[in-house]
Amino acid sequence: MITSTAPPAQIAVEMMQHLVESSAPAREPAADMADLADVIRTLLAVEARRDARVRLGGNLFDVVITSFSPQAREVVSRMDEQQNGCGPVIEDPEAQWLYWLVPPGSSARWEPHEYAVCLGAPHTITLPSLNRAAPPGPYWLRPSASDRLVPVQPLRNALDVCRPEPTPHAALAAQLGLTP
Repeated sequence: MITSTAPPAQIAVEMMQHLVESSAPAREPAADMADLADVIRTLLAVEARRDARVRLGGNLFDVVITSFSPQAREVVSRMDEQQNGCGPVIEDPEAQWLYWLVPPGSSARWEPHEYAVCLGAPHTITLPSLNRAAPPGPYWLRPSASDRLVPVQPLRNALDVCRPEPTPHAALAAQLGLTP
């Protein structure tokens, strides 16, 4: 129960001022709203069968980058056998890389590897349209099927056995503006 000798209009002004002072800053969107908008734009692009630029990490996926050499194709074959069809892999003929979509958070746990690099947030990747299965441009060597991703440890094991070269480290560091 409120007891005050101030006029009702003054009490209302004081209550409003208290509410304003105790609330969050005005016009500041929730931190996850920008992410939600990006996800919705990406889904709309995918639905329209257009390429879609997405941020790595978050709840979607990280990416392992390898060469697209014959040895890397052998890794794809091994993953096909292990997974009864490999998880999603994008081939980029221009860069001569394969992009393996792996579970989110993999980059944080990724130990350096001689034949591959794993990237997560804050990096981005452009996913080819879901119907692109051949060049020109990046395409789905193994299409994305439901929510299956490439498991990291079996991928690392296959990379150790097959040794796909050239390794992406130097080219990727140059592309990202990193110095060795």
